[in-house]
Amino acid sequence: FDPRHYLGTHCHGFPKTGPHRLRFLLESVKDLRETLKKKGSTLVVRKGKPEDVVCDLITQLGSVSTVVFHEEVRETL
Repeated sequence: FDPRHYLGTHCHGFPKTGPHRLRFLLESVKDLRETLKKKGSTLVVRKGKPEDVVCDLITQLGSVSTVVFHEEVRETL
């Protein structure tokens, strides 16, 4: 969870993730974790800036050969 998603946006000052969206997100992550556990896997959830958290995870795991990500599309007005 990137803390920057819970601050005001640069355009209008409204939260990027309001209370209803946050509740949906938390329920979705919980459901995904439960589904993965039933299949013998798990879900790693962290709070922080992704560029820091991913680096820390790679260091902790020590044997990472590939990292895949996508960049968020930003609207331009």
